[in-house]
Amino acid sequence: MPEGPTVRRFCSLVSPFVGQVVVKAGGSTRQITLQDLKGQMLQDCQVHGKNVYLAFGCGLLEKATPDDARELEDGEPHSPQEDKRLKDDAPSEDTAAVSSDQGSLGASKENLLCNWLRFHFGLYGSVRANELSRARQGNKRGDWKDPTPRLILHFDAGRFLVFYNCRMTWCSSPFVEPTCDILSPQFDKEKALHALSRPRAVCLTLMDQRHFSGVGNIIKNEILFLAQTHPLSLGSHLPAETLVALIDHAVSFTAEWLRHKMQNRGLRYHIYMKEYCERGHKVVKESIGPPSGLKRLTWYCPTCQKLVNAGEAGQPTVQ
Repeated sequence: MPEGPTVRRFCSLVSPFVGQVVVKAGGSTRQITLQDLKGQMLQDCQVHGKNVYLAFGCGLLEKATPDDARELEDGEPHSPQEDKRLKDDAPSEDTAAVSSDQGSLGASKENLLCNWLRFHFGLYGSVRANELSRARQGNKRGDWKDPTPRLILHFDAGRFLVFYNCRMTWCSSPFVEPTCDILSPQFDKEKALHALSRPRAVCLTLMDQRHFSGVGNIIKNEILFLAQTHPLSLGSHLPAETLVALIDHAVSFTAEWLRHKMQNRGLRYHIYMKEYCERGHKVVKESIGPPSGLKRLTWYCPTCQKLVNAGEAGQPTVQ
């Protein structure tokens, strides 16, 4: 699913529409009442981690909580119905295009504040401005079916925004933890180091949005290779300099990726989806995740990225 740099690119597409009024709303979503958006002014757009927040007019809804926000983060299981909706809205596997049951703006007058619509994107989630996503080729069944927009916001002069393959819910304000956002100037490296040094596989901690908000599967694979670290090495078994290197690579890689995104340039990967690493070694592709959680495809070089375990005396050993 879209990671921090990509989601910030989505926000840059939305920002030119700030200050304009929604004249009509459409789309397949049943998570909000589309009619509530008509006549509302788009007042702001913000990104926090992998979530986009849009502020509309004067809203009347209850305050969001940290648990509400984290329901949309990685690692949380989807219901079968939501999985089906996300799949229906997504392009075919061969196509690449860049929570509440019923949200509403209607409520008591005591909370007369701007309301925020929070977006969390699925695997093929995207935002487009003044254009629709089109199928680039047929799917496995041979169908040329364009992706179904989850939400379309129409503005004056025929301009519009389209949101694909996403979940959305109303909240009274963005849930912000800038010290955990990998692309925030306030990202706290000491706090991240503490989380990474726990007795947990480093690949799982790096994907934990409570500590590395905005980091996704591509970033995880790339920085593990750059730091020459095996994904299943426990953080508590790694030397401090390795943990610091992982954090430094996370910050620099995501910043570089964001620069490329804003310039509409592609980014060269070091290990992600590669058959051989840069030194010519065979790359292993493996699904890794917590026992009862979501498994993510992980690419790593067992030659360059040695697995580190604790020795008999508690000292790190390399396999």
